[in-house]
Amino acid sequence: MFGKILIANRGEIAVRVLRACRELGIRTVAVHSTEDKDSAVVHLADQAVQIGPAPSRQSYLNAAAIVEAARATGAEAVHPGYGFLSENPDFAEVCEANGLTFIGPPPDVIATLGDKTAARAAMTAAGLPLLPGSVEPLNDAEGAARLADEIGYPVIIKAAAGGGGRGMSIVEDPVEFSRSYQQTRATAQTLFGDGRVYVERYLPSARHVEIQVLCDGYGNAVHLGERDCSVQRRHQKLVEETPAPGLPAELTARMGEAAVRGALATGYLGAGTFEFIVDTENNFYFMEVNCRIQVEHPVTEAVTGVDLITEQIRIAAGERLRLKQEDIRRGGVAIECRVNVEDPDRNFVPTPGRLEKFVPPGGPFVRVDTHGFAGYKVPAAYDSLLAKVIVWAPDREGAIRRMRRALAEFTIEGPGVHTTREFLDRVLRDPLFVEAKHDTGLVARILGD
Repeated sequence: MFGKILIANRGEIAVRVLRACRELGIRTVAVHSTEDKDSAVVHLADQAVQIGPAPSRQSYLNAAAIVEAARATGAEAVHPGYGFLSENPDFAEVCEANGLTFIGPPPDVIATLGDKTAARAAMTAAGLPLLPGSVEPLNDAEGAARLADEIGYPVIIKAAAGGGGRGMSIVEDPVEFSRSYQQTRATAQTLFGDGRVYVERYLPSARHVEIQVLCDGYGNAVHLGERDCSVQRRHQKLVEETPAPGLPAELTARMGEAAVRGALATGYLGAGTFEFIVDTENNFYFMEVNCRIQVEHPVTEAVTGVDLITEQIRIAAGERLRLKQEDIRRGGVAIECRVNVEDPDRNFVPTPGRLEKFVPPGGPFVRVDTHGFAGYKVPAAYDSLLAKVIVWAPDREGAIRRMRRALAEFTIEGPGVHTTREFLDRVLRDPLFVEAKHDTGLVARILGD
């Protein structure tokens, strides 16, 4: 087992990783920007190293500074969390070249699965179902438009190197295609440094369901069930739950088997998530792989009792997976709500500022993953996620009631600071959500878009 791990991230996930390390008896190194010098993880870590100014490119995306911090502090491994460099194959390779264990898949696996078109090709070879669309990137508008005509509208244009709900455009009409194609390519180039795009059929009434997998370096793999992530704004998740309500157990079992098959076929290592689209007739289609821990991993932990971060670390340390598929037992229902520092009434614009009051909810079966505290200044330079509220109950009705109670208790106040807390309560009250008849269009319908 490692003696010291550097956490190459910030915010709530950095605190979450630190806690797992502490329970394993592993010392921690927190890296931080000048903006985050007073953050929670800096106060909690055994050591802290400033790696650059506020802009991410000069700090949390500065691979050289992170590796130097690891070497200077004697860290043996690097946990990348999610976002930033977590799915960057070059960073994983640089870590390995410097004698550091990257806690995640090998660089070549990240490179394959991080490229959406390469991932589609790999999953096709593994026998996973895909929506009609291109496997190779489409390099000219005319050829892409012809394929869209063959597929049938609506279609979605996606960045091959995209992620996090960014770099995609839905096209309803052929007249709009050429303009959307050029815009998506330009956006992809700006966001990811890679302008390649592909096209696939878009399902306007669909569920977003993902499967959590764990794989070791000895050919063993398990899945830990599904999570429904259909409540989204601008393709970014707000509410996640498990089990996925209203889906037959036989369907989710097949999805789990498909995810394990895809993971083994590509030599996956560690914790990962296979994302699928489920249509109104309960057909499922592979969408992408997230080669990292997910924001919503706590709901899986709540129903299985498996600490996913601990398992990540053990696998990276060379241990065999201690779980077999028959060992995975799920009980009850878990829901997670992301409390972001945003104003839903102004199209979810971020509203950073100083928190004068910050009192998280408590009570039985309520968990809060956060880096917030009273007096904390939420920076404008980074993602707006402030806290995740996770609840467990024996059934879905009880979980919804418990979550509504927890959100009502959550006190977050500061000059100019708005959060999604009240909007999340609106989602939980919505009849479509309560009756488990919602899909990825729920938030737009609530807002009247």
